[in-house]
Amino acid sequence: MKYKIQGHDRLLKDPNTHAIVNTDMSAYRKYIQSVRTRQKQNDEMRNVIREINILKNDILEIKSLLKEITNGR
Repeated sequence: MKYKIQGHDRLLKDPNTHAIVNTDMSAYRKYIQSVRTRQKQNDEMRNVIREINILKNDILEIKSLLKEITNGR
């Protein structure tokens, strides 16, 4: 059986583990949404970095080919 913490309506204390549990589902959903948003932003950033690296390699390859063409003359 969990006990209410005095002065905090949405906090309960588990007598066995001494853990404090937040029962505010609205705050939990908000937290989960922020985690998902942050994760999505991180994924998008990784994709942008990956695309930039591909473009860098393409430019280096083009540069190398141009050097070969100009040295061949």
